[in-house]
Order: sequence, then structure tokens, then C-alpha cells
Amino acid sequence: MNILDQWPERWPLQPVPRAAWAEQQPTYPEAEPRIIRAALARAERRSGGNWYVFAGSRQVRADRPLGFHVAGTELVAWRDRSGLLQVGPGACPHLGAPLSEAAVHCGALVCRWHGMRLGERGRPGWKPLPSHDDGVLAWVRLDTAGDEQPLDEPVIAARPVARRSIDAVMTATGVCEPADVVANRLDPWHGSWFHPYSFTRLRVLETPPVDGAGPVEDRYLVEVTFRVAGRLGVPVLAEFTCPEARTVLMRIVSGEGAGSVVETHATPVGSTADGRPLTQVVEAVVATSGRTGFLLARNAATLLRPAMARVARRLWRDDLAYAERRYAVRTGQHARGARRP
Repeated sequence: MNILDQWPERWPLQPVPRAAWAEQQPTYPEAEPRIIRAALARAERRSGGNWYVFAGSRQVRADRPLGFHVAGTELVAWRDRSGLLQVGPGACPHLGAPLSEAAVHCGALVCRWHGMRLGERGRPGWKPLPSHDDGVLAWVRLDTAGDEQPLDEPVIAARPVARRSIDAVMTATGVCEPADVVANRLDPWHGSWFHPYSFTRLRVLETPPVDGAGPVEDRYLVEVTFRVAGRLGVPVLAEFTCPEARTVLMRIVSGEGAGSVVETHATPVGSTADGRPLTQVVEAVVATSGRTGFLLARNAATLLRPAMARVARRLWRDDLAYAERRYAVRTGQHARGARRP
């Protein structure tokens, strides 16, 4: 007798039926484009207050600056002597030197060209920008890029408490717009077809309405099994929502790891040399569990974070291809054979 036939139902890992990829139930009849379009349109109307995620909190250090771009604007981030996040323009106001190559001394940037010191107080021609560190992700408010009503703080969905969770952050960049990344996440039906190495037995139980007057909670409720190893997986019930225009939140509502979240943030970066848009995906996985073993695993969080990021990066290798193709098709560039930079 196969040991899987006597597998206890109370265990978090459950057997996954052996089935060929091509023998799955097709999901295209349910994956109606109008459902995705309507949910995306409503998400785009939700204000983020001109706040943009640009990195994981751990990527911004006190010993060297981090250079990055948001919507074509060159920026630099670092930490002051108190460890607080600081963000400012990425070019020195003197002669335009790259501050991503500056030194950090006593909590301020020191330009390597002529020694100009730039800190939280700024100086003529150079002013720090509003920034926020939520403990997992680093944000900047760039009012010159967004047309939303500025908010004092970014829109951040509830997460598991830090002392009972492990977080990891993954970043990737693709040739598309933020809407293409969000649309990818608002299509849960592609999961077990496009990512068979990670998902199986996926069933969408609830979808957002196609039409809705006034505020509508665009929630997808999805039953899915996350593959772990071989024929074993973890069945869960997950919901997908959009707290603001550039964010999709997946939360496990029941099953192993209930309360865990995956935040997918889409940030416009700039353009390629031929004018196509670049979007950065910053994805935060915040995992939690009430099991004793998980609390012990938190002691090895430093070792677990790279593994968690690798899993997310593998998924986004495929999902960025989806988002890039969506952008190419809707702009007609697929007919011209557009290539990645």
C-alpha cells in the first residue's frame, strides 16, 4: 500500500494527485478578460498618495548609498546616524556628480567630486524627499511623478507582527508598465498552468464584479496548493486585493500559514534607450505560523530569507514575461518584434 494513501489529514503537508500538466482542467473559460479589466480599472483609481516602493528595508544601509530611479528621476537613499531612512535627488547640486557613488560620513552624503556634504537639512538646489521605512520595505514620495493627492504616509496593508514572522524581499525589472504587473496578479487563473512547479489544484472561488457603482472591494478568493517537494503540497485559501493602484496583496486566510502575506509592488523606473517603459517589481513575502517549529525557524531567518527570495524570483521570471507580453500586445509592439534591453 502506498504511504500517501494513509496520509493524516491533520498534517499541513498533503499528497498531491499525480496528473499530467496537459490534463488539467482548462481555466480560460473562467478567466474572462472583462473581469481582469474591471478590477484593474478600479485599482488604478485607488490613490497611493504618490508613494513608491523602491527597495527592501535591508537594502538601504548606513555605510553606503543606494542609487535608484523612480519615473525617470534619479534618486539616492541612505541611513543617517540614527538609522533613519533618508532619500534625496541622485545628482550633486554642484556639478551633477552621481551621489550613488558618494561616501556616507556621520550620517550625511559626501560627494566624491568636490566634497560637498548633503544631509537631512539639504542645501540650495538639493532637498531631501519624504520617505518611509515600514520595517520591510522602503518608500519615497515623489509628487513630481504622481498626480495623486499627497499622503503623509504610504498605504500599507496589515501584516503579521514582526516578532512572529519572517520576511524576505525580491526585486526584478521588466519592460512594461505598472498596470501590466498588477494585471498579472489580477489573473489568478494562470497559476497552475504557467507555474506548475509551484501551484496545483487551483480553483478561483470568488471574483470581483464586472460592474460596480461606488467603492468595490476587488477580492479574489482562491483555493490552491503550494507545491513543496515531489507529490507533497500545502493547501490554503488565499485572497487577492489591491489596497492602492500599484500594489496587489495576497493574504492566506485559512490553512497552514494563515495570516501570511505577499505584497507585490509595481514601481515605474524610467525608459529603455528606445523609449519603452521599465517597471520594477518589489515583492515582500511575510510568512507566519502558529506552529512551534516555525518559531524555532525564525532563529534561522538570515538563512531562510535568500531561499524565500529565490522562490519569488523564479515565479517573477515567468510573470514578468507575462507582463511584458501584455504590454507588447496592447501597444502593438509584439508585431514589431520588440526585445528586452
